[in-house]
Amino acid sequence: MVERRNIFLHGLTLTLRRFPALLWAYLFNLALAFLFSVGLHLELAHLLSHSLAAQRLSSGFDLGTIGEIFLHLHEGPVGDAGGTFKHASIPLYLVVYFLLVPGTLFCYLTGTPARLGTLLQQGLLHFWRFVRITLLAFLVSAIVLGPLLILHDKLTDSIDDHLVGRPAFLCILAGYIIIFLIASILRLYFDLVEVYTVQLGLHLRPAPFGRQPRQDRRMRHALAPAWRTLRANFSQAWLIFLFLAILGASAVILTARTSMHMLAQPRVWPGFLLAQLGLFLMLLTRFWQRGVETSLALQNPIVDPNLSPTLPIAGVVKPIDPLHPGRRIHLTAENPTRPATPEPISNPEPAPPSLDEPDPGVFHHDPIKPPR
Repeated sequence: MVERRNIFLHGLTLTLRRFPALLWAYLFNLALAFLFSVGLHLELAHLLSHSLAAQRLSSGFDLGTIGEIFLHLHEGPVGDAGGTFKHASIPLYLVVYFLLVPGTLFCYLTGTPARLGTLLQQGLLHFWRFVRITLLAFLVSAIVLGPLLILHDKLTDSIDDHLVGRPAFLCILAGYIIIFLIASILRLYFDLVEVYTVQLGLHLRPAPFGRQPRQDRRMRHALAPAWRTLRANFSQAWLIFLFLAILGASAVILTARTSMHMLAQPRVWPGFLLAQLGLFLMLLTRFWQRGVETSLALQNPIVDPNLSPTLPIAGVVKPIDPLHPGRRIHLTAENPTRPATPEPISNPEPAPPSLDEPDPGVFHHDPIKPPR
């Protein structure tokens, strides 16, 4: 029996109760951003230190100037300075992603406190499973979105030949919106695959005779449960996913626009803090999406009689023992469908021997006759 809950509010509850996971993710992303900004700082310093055009950035903020700078960074005095940092950014980000996300989902599913050691330990256990999920997601996205992007480019060329101004812009924008909606469905599905992969790892596979049961690491067995859950709850889950994505993007756009107006001020830290607030809110909405997906997986758990849970799954109520209503049934690893019976308590003292009839020598009694 599974408790039914509102996935929107339950997802927020899971996110706030495991708030340290969000903080660790933000700190790691902030550290990576500072690390990768070293290369950009070297490029901008060599390009702008001897240029009069840099006054448009130091005394104000000219979007045209900053756009030209990023287009011609490779033409600077030192060429592609800091290229090593840029090329290493994506692999390092993926490593952090593969370590923190599985640990976060594990804490969401089991109710374990989101300590850094727990996050990293579970991330290492699920590392290669998430790598395979990411490769599969890239392959499916290329097959589905690749033809759509090619078709959109051809439609854009046709629109440019026949329309101009606002109608042309709206038509091109409608094409991008359709592609975004399809991509969001794929992202939601593979998010559910990740959640079910972690949930599947909480179970033991039946092992041959004489061997210990081992953790279930079959990532392919999470594809079908994720599809069934998405199909059964598509409208609710997709609308919540889109709402949180738009909410996070709106927070970034609003704070970025406000911080850009502050860049011309002599103090930089207010704009920096405001921009970081927007990024933190976007990260919060992403973790909220993970909480909503986890809530869906908790209400639609993997049901396989050949698997037995190794850890309690939050939100899943154990069946009640009919003979003892106050107790819960504990399932065994050998047979998860049969309750574990307690071992009989042996009598510490041996039973006394039983005789068929009394011993006549013991009970024979001759009374002593008094002297005459």
